[in-house]
Amino acid sequence: MAAQPDIRPTETEVSRRPVIALAMGDPAGISPELTARLLALDELRAAARFVVFGDRRILDAGARTAGVTLDLEVTTDEAVPGDRPVLVDLGNLDSAEVTPREATLAGGKFASENFRRALKLAAAGGADAVCFTPFNKQAMRYATPGYDDEIRFVADAIGWSGAAREFNILDTIWNARVTSHIPLSAVAAAITADGIRAELALTAGCLRASGIERPRIAVAGLNPHAGDGGNFGREEIEVIGPAVRAAAAEGLDVVGPYPADTVFLRAPKEGCHAVLTMYHDQGQIAMKLMGFDRGVTMLGGFPFPICTPAHGTAYDIAGKGIADIGASRAAVLLAARMAARRHAPPG
Repeated sequence: MAAQPDIRPTETEVSRRPVIALAMGDPAGISPELTARLLALDELRAAARFVVFGDRRILDAGARTAGVTLDLEVTTDEAVPGDRPVLVDLGNLDSAEVTPREATLAGGKFASENFRRALKLAAAGGADAVCFTPFNKQAMRYATPGYDDEIRFVADAIGWSGAAREFNILDTIWNARVTSHIPLSAVAAAITADGIRAELALTAGCLRASGIERPRIAVAGLNPHAGDGGNFGREEIEVIGPAVRAAAAEGLDVVGPYPADTVFLRAPKEGCHAVLTMYHDQGQIAMKLMGFDRGVTMLGGFPFPICTPAHGTAYDIAGKGIADIGASRAAVLLAARMAARRHAPPG
């Protein structure tokens, strides 16, 4: 019988894969299961090398729930990963101390420490991108009073003062927004022409970083029917429209403002890669209706890509072994693609 060829990757092939720092999220939900499922996928190990931050006991419990067997290198300190993922076992949570399907201080501290360590590794140049499985915001607030969102957490962890924004991505359409976690009553006053132009520039830059060379962006209006010529509000006439025209004059490919209730239908037909909405739920509702199980959240504007599934911790199905890997897989593949492009030789 003829000898089989050695199909294992060479050291050079392995070293060319980007390194992803993967932080385990909330231990009371589906995050341990999702982390285990990710590390068991040959497709993802072929796309990137992994340094995982968490507790081996929690990951082992997730693997049992997922029904997978993991081949890992386990260490207590950062190590350069080879063909096998590296688990940095922080020993920061005993699985016996996890209260399933409940937001707790212990869960928040676990997720926070994992995320902070992953971010610091990337900021120091030890990883090319960061991914994390879902957090529970209430648990994060227990651990970090005053916690707003992941963007603020990242900025504090790595000392970042530049512009950053959360993007939601579903298949080939991105959603960016001008305002985010503020009351709806404060939205109109927070929308400025400069703010819109800045978000358009950031969105275009992140789209290019993902591989879209000539991004086209549709802009949503704020008011019903995009103001209906001023009958239902003048923001489109006085702020949004002028900002779109100014961005176009600066070389960006932007169109709108379009009525928010049809912009997500219109954008793909006009060859748009992204929709810029004016506030959080204006885009979130549309994106989650179109594909809740496939959506990815990407934190853009930081020195490295940060990606996570757009869904939450799914306490209702925790421990049942039925968590859908689709959005987490898409998040890792996006992070790997963006990281690889950042380090690709010119030309």
